[in-house]
Amino acid sequence: MCGIVGLWNAADDEGFVAEGMRRMIHRGPDAEGTYPGSATPDRDRAGGLLGHRRLSIMDPAGGDQPIVCGSTGRAIIANGEIYNAPSLRSELSDRHAFATGSDTEAALHLYDGLAERTAERLDGMFAVAIADGPDLYLARDAIGIKPLYVGRRDGALAFASELKALVGQADDVKEFPPGTWFHTRRGWGRFYEVPQRHALALDEREHCRRLRDALERAVAKRMMSDVPVGAFLSGGLDSSILAAMVRRHVDALHTFSVGIEGSDDLQAARRVAEHLDTIHHEYVLTPAEIRQKLPEIVYHLESYDQDLVRSAIPCYFTSRLAAEHVKVVLTGEGADELFAGYAYYKAMDAADEQSLHDELRRSVASLHNVNLQRVDRLTMAHSLEGRVPFLDAELIALSLTIPAGLKLRRCGSRRVEKYVLRRACADLLPDEIVWRDKQQFDEGSGTTDVVTTATADMLDASGWHAYAARHRQQRLRSAEECAYHRLLCTAYDHSPVVLDNVARWAERPSDGVPSEVT
Repeated sequence: MCGIVGLWNAADDEGFVAEGMRRMIHRGPDAEGTYPGSATPDRDRAGGLLGHRRLSIMDPAGGDQPIVCGSTGRAIIANGEIYNAPSLRSELSDRHAFATGSDTEAALHLYDGLAERTAERLDGMFAVAIADGPDLYLARDAIGIKPLYVGRRDGALAFASELKALVGQADDVKEFPPGTWFHTRRGWGRFYEVPQRHALALDEREHCRRLRDALERAVAKRMMSDVPVGAFLSGGLDSSILAAMVRRHVDALHTFSVGIEGSDDLQAARRVAEHLDTIHHEYVLTPAEIRQKLPEIVYHLESYDQDLVRSAIPCYFTSRLAAEHVKVVLTGEGADELFAGYAYYKAMDAADEQSLHDELRRSVASLHNVNLQRVDRLTMAHSLEGRVPFLDAELIALSLTIPAGLKLRRCGSRRVEKYVLRRACADLLPDEIVWRDKQQFDEGSGTTDVVTTATADMLDASGWHAYAARHRQQRLRSAEECAYHRLLCTAYDHSPVVLDNVARWAERPSDGVPSEVT
């Protein structure tokens, strides 16, 4: 997990890249590097400058970036993990001599034969940039787990992992679309969309078996690491399932939970940790600390969206706790969107399974700049890598073959969310955890009840309508959201770059596909 930044076809790239790297040191405190460097052969051939901040996960001693191919002079920087790197290395080793044990190097050599089609072969979460003489190749993973933004600086192409690296340094800044590549000569291309799948006519037991097998494979590939791996553990279904599966791969597993004193999450997480025999860590939040850290949370999140900030609060503190013990954690994002975990799904017509199926697919396609942004920013704020097994491409495709009626199933007088996931993994956990009612991260941790009070003194509740009217273009919905908006504007001198890229959970696009790349 790292931070990348670059400027292409510009004369002043060194100052831009250095400042961008400085602003993202939290993404990679272990090492830094640029391409071309002072000792790079044919330094003048490069069309720009790449900068990299490294959090060492794979090959900590020898995997610093940029990685340069000695025979071609091409260089790569990347953020994320490429889970099929071992198989790619086997495939490519007869034609390329690998200089590192980094998963990133596999992508560099793959480019030698595939050029812009390279991203099609990468299984993982990534944002990559490859310098090929005067040309530049950028790509972002299928779902948008890892962030990437692009903009312009005096006509040159600028890019970075976080908006804060571009604030005041670039104009026309936009999110780089997920599942997309860009080449300076060949333009834009799309290599992935959330697939259209029809429900398979299988019995419930077979659907459960297929789901369980796919999830086990997704977890296993995300154990790839040369440093310790832990797990977030809220005590809810998704994180508990992942912790149970990870526990089978390690001799000792560190798990992490936060919440207000007496909160449901803390109690449930203790029960799961005891059941799984993990090394469990918890942190009790106070209203005063939440209030104190809100400016920092909003700064790192790069959003004022009320729903996103609320869920970012426990994520911030859980990440801070985990970073004291591990560098990598598994977390359960994506399960609610795949298996109908949110309350608003229950409000849909129970007889209209197709509409629910379509909404679940849309939800997954929209994750890149809402929940996945929150996971990335708040883990990386503490130099921690978050991995999301539920958003494995194989698992997404398989989930869309499961009838919507098995995801949100009527059992007696109520509709049970994520029913098929509960059944598929029921043997891993105590019944009270398997069948525990869904609570969102901010609700289960108790922070929802605290945050309104914590923001009350930031903006006069009676005057928030006037504040919202002055910022009508942002469509602020409450005094609480106005307070977050003010914090975000205060955090950035050139706040429009950030404000223009805030996605709204309540106003997600229909398919998550920007028109300029379709």
